[in-house]
Amino acid sequence: MNRRVDVATALRRLPRNLLRVPILFYRYSLSAFMGRQCRYLPTCSEFADQAISRHGAWAGGWMAAGRICRCHPWGGSGFEAVPVELPPKAAWYMPWRYARAPGKWSK
Repeated sequence: MNRRVDVATALRRLPRNLLRVPILFYRYSLSAFMGRQCRYLPTCSEFADQAISRHGAWAGGWMAAGRICRCHPWGGSGFEAVPVELPPKAAWYMPWRYARAPGKWSK
């Protein structure tokens, strides 16, 4: 019984772990060559890794994509932590709501 639970947990976490592989690859290889010039704190790769780890592949992936889209020369800057809870009124069929900046979520 205990072994079945472990296998089920591993299968459920497989998509999130597969999404973390390219992030870790970027962080430990390409980022060193390109330089660390992220405008936000934590960096975009750290934000993506935390969001995917905390909220799963679907919601965390959309949060990471939104953050990467906001990180450009004319975009914002500053501290933007991964939210503890998912945004209100966000549903799986409306993924753009996950990609909004946490300060922009309506309460």
